[in-house]
Amino acid sequence: MFANLDQKIDAAIKPVADFCLDILFFPIPVGGGTTMPFIVGWLLVGVLFCTVYFRLVNLRHFKDGMRLLWAKNNDAGAPGSYTNYQALATCLSGTVGLGNIAGVAVGLSAGGPGAAVWLCLMGFLGMSVKFAEGVLGSKYRTQTSVGEYVGGPMHYISKGFAEKGGNWIKAGAVLAVIYAVCTIGGSLGGGNMFQSNQTFKQFVEVTGAQTSWWADKGWLFGIILAVLVGAVIWGGLNSIVSAASKITPIMGIVYITGGLIVVGVNFDRIGEAFSLMFREAFTPQAGYGAFMGAVVWGVRRAIFSNEAGLGTAGLMHAGCRTHNPVPVGFVAMLGAFFDTVVVCTITALVLVFAGVLPADRTSDIQGVELTSQAFASVLPWFPYVLAVTVFLFAYSTLITWFYYGLNAVRYLFGDGKTVDKAFKIVFLLCVVLGAGAQLGTVVDFADAMFFVMAIPNLIGLYVLAGVVRREYDAYIQSKKG
Repeated sequence: MFANLDQKIDAAIKPVADFCLDILFFPIPVGGGTTMPFIVGWLLVGVLFCTVYFRLVNLRHFKDGMRLLWAKNNDAGAPGSYTNYQALATCLSGTVGLGNIAGVAVGLSAGGPGAAVWLCLMGFLGMSVKFAEGVLGSKYRTQTSVGEYVGGPMHYISKGFAEKGGNWIKAGAVLAVIYAVCTIGGSLGGGNMFQSNQTFKQFVEVTGAQTSWWADKGWLFGIILAVLVGAVIWGGLNSIVSAASKITPIMGIVYITGGLIVVGVNFDRIGEAFSLMFREAFTPQAGYGAFMGAVVWGVRRAIFSNEAGLGTAGLMHAGCRTHNPVPVGFVAMLGAFFDTVVVCTITALVLVFAGVLPADRTSDIQGVELTSQAFASVLPWFPYVLAVTVFLFAYSTLITWFYYGLNAVRYLFGDGKTVDKAFKIVFLLCVVLGAGAQLGTVVDFADAMFFVMAIPNLIGLYVLAGVVRREYDAYIQSKKG
């Protein structure tokens, strides 16, 4: 049904996709025969800069972020579209997904158990980037024609650079458009077609694999999924944040509970497992190459999972009800903590404690398959629960990335009803296409744009870091006074 369409699209965009991916994943030698993709290094420098420049804000104000999640600690009458909790839950619904289940397994398979330590550390450092994105997203937000508060990198780059005057105005305008275009591509690809495609594959796997009645009916699965997604996104912003704030805690609790059970059953191996992880993370017997492999894979999976540096925290947290942008940053940084330090670490512990990691680090075993195997070592029935969890993860990612894409579309074309309806239709069609087609180069192209988002966003954070620092200092001073 989709064969000819796949081939035509692939032929049209393959040169662009290959060019972008060649640049983004250009290998940078880091010693010991190990290389680091350029985009990983770019994001790594960003999280380190923000952690140092903002003076360990992730550690010093962690408690403040947790406190602000409770409605009683917020002004319900403050301007904004939704609460801090709803913003964080919705943001998490977009980041907690297949990367937390399959991506971590792939990372530990290639980088070894030591990658888990670096994954956790990078999740913690990524909190500082999300703090800056949250502050800037809130500070430079705007209102739509229907009164919704929206913001994100395209807004704070264009407005923040314009405040500097001169050539900064043009530079900000160009970077903002690049970011918006790439956000739309990431929304339709990595946040849409990839999610529906992988969800369908997992559904087929648990219903009989190749013998499943659904095996050749991706288009039907896609239509059903599109109807479910449409039921939420057609209701507008309130419907999206309401659904996400309910789904996120449910799927998180189910997954974490299952993980803790596996860890608990293997409690007698905890000392051995932690010893193995820290030994390979810092003093691997295999030498420098193994050490760097653990570092690179831990960093790569953490950053790609929690989206620190991609600007999505600014897109979502811009609409929080607040009188000051700094508290918004305190809450925004919790996204990296829950996504990586909690959920990804649970996955890593399950994999290490269950002893299912392949000895051969070149193994091509699938990530979800490996994680499912780890859970099944203790809970034979859990793969079915995992399949449901994967569906919820993907479903919540779909509705959240629709909102990100819609914000970018509105930035480029205005926020009229016609524009909104057109993007909704395109988004839902892509859900169907993703489930029923062999995506090939389409996903490569979308992933390229997804990661390109980090280029203008981090440039914006570097240029506007002083703005964030001044807002923070003024806020702290006001609290003392």
